[in-house]
Amino acid sequence: MTAGLDEQPKVEVRHVPRTLGLGALVFIMFFTVSGGAYGLEDTIGESGAGMGLLLILITPIIWAVPSAMMVAELSTAMPVEGGYYKWVKAALGPFWGFQEGWWSWLTSWVDMAIYPVLFVEYAAYFWPDTFGADTGSGLSRWLLGAAVIWFFTLLNIRGAKIIGDTSMFFGVVVISPFVLLTIFGLFDINFNPVEPFTNPGQGFTSAFAVGLFVVMWNYLGWDGVSTVAGEMKDPRRDYPRMLLITVPVITLVYFLPTLAGLVSVGTSDVEWTAGAFTEIADLVAGSWLGTWLAVAALVAAAGLFSSLLLQISRVPFVMGEDGYLPRGLMRVHSKYGTPWVSLVVSSAIYTVFILGPFQGLVVLDVTIYAGALLLEFAALIALRIKQPNMVRPYRVPGGWPGVIIITALPAVVIGLAVYFQAYYEGWVGSIGLALVALATGPVLYPIARALRARRGIEDTDEQIFELEESST
Repeated sequence: MTAGLDEQPKVEVRHVPRTLGLGALVFIMFFTVSGGAYGLEDTIGESGAGMGLLLILITPIIWAVPSAMMVAELSTAMPVEGGYYKWVKAALGPFWGFQEGWWSWLTSWVDMAIYPVLFVEYAAYFWPDTFGADTGSGLSRWLLGAAVIWFFTLLNIRGAKIIGDTSMFFGVVVISPFVLLTIFGLFDINFNPVEPFTNPGQGFTSAFAVGLFVVMWNYLGWDGVSTVAGEMKDPRRDYPRMLLITVPVITLVYFLPTLAGLVSVGTSDVEWTAGAFTEIADLVAGSWLGTWLAVAALVAAAGLFSSLLLQISRVPFVMGEDGYLPRGLMRVHSKYGTPWVSLVVSSAIYTVFILGPFQGLVVLDVTIYAGALLLEFAALIALRIKQPNMVRPYRVPGGWPGVIIITALPAVVIGLAVYFQAYYEGWVGSIGLALVALATGPVLYPIARALRARRGIEDTDEQIFELEESST
């Protein structure tokens, strides 16, 4: 390794099969962040038509794009297995690296439970007596959610390539009916799509606050695929391209069907909550499109869970390798080379959390995730200071002003979201639980560090590892 302009941060790399190309990565990222407009319906139902559309359009500018730019710089400079955990550890030291890894895995306990819950909600379209929230039994709903978790856990154990291949197929199935819904809806204009701007009796700030968490949740996850960078064929080339494709595509997949639904059926004849798009499709084009969207909803929920499980399972895996979590988590399957213990342990936790309510899960998810995301922005700034000459195939444009702007925007959004949620719902609910969950990181770190030292692994205030030539 040469000095000067060729200086690189040093990070640890595991030898894993590189099987993921750009096409697979685009669809894995699509299911990491989106999976279609499903789950977005509550934005309209809780905030009003106009506010919902406004939030869908402005959130990517102030939340998604800054995150994607930060991720593009760090992922191309440090394309290693473990992604954001390794970035923060290299930039800020082991304490904050532990917080990043622990918080990210912790938020997955909530986030990963959301998608089986959504799967059950959409299954109720076909079998309302069995899986309906009011008519079905709690046991049948839980068993179906658990079946989704464990089927895709077994699929993930078979390796990243099969997840990439299935994500591409799932993506076509999910996007196609939304395209048709958009076409039919925009040719059947009956309502003003921004009326009511907010729900009756609801103020601007209240509508903004209620919808913001849901839209933030629908636009989070741009850092997720970084954890499998060691399994990408060419991460430095493909990660920025993947982001360049998926950010606008996901925004359009959210905005256009929502707009089409509002102009064609409005808000009075449809309850805008989970499942609304199938009902809208029924009204706009007929039961055939409603059925297709309902089937695609099941596929989307499954695809989201499968893609996210691929990524998040690598976090406890690399933390186990570093000695901060039990070493058993780094065991790999003898045939497929996948971290099967990490997958199984994670899925066992998710099976418990599917018992929680959707809205409460979203607030917990976004709040815990926000803590980890802010650490990633801190790592971006720290590496700009400590490693000014490191090779950055993609660099956030605008120098320091550009870095400050893209860091400040998500920080302000997070602050507003937490403030409004606490103001209108109180600190005792989901926000309070999220803060308690975040506090577990600093509490557990001394224990993890002591266990690590007992295993004979040295720990320093800052650990930067060698980046192997094979990853450049």
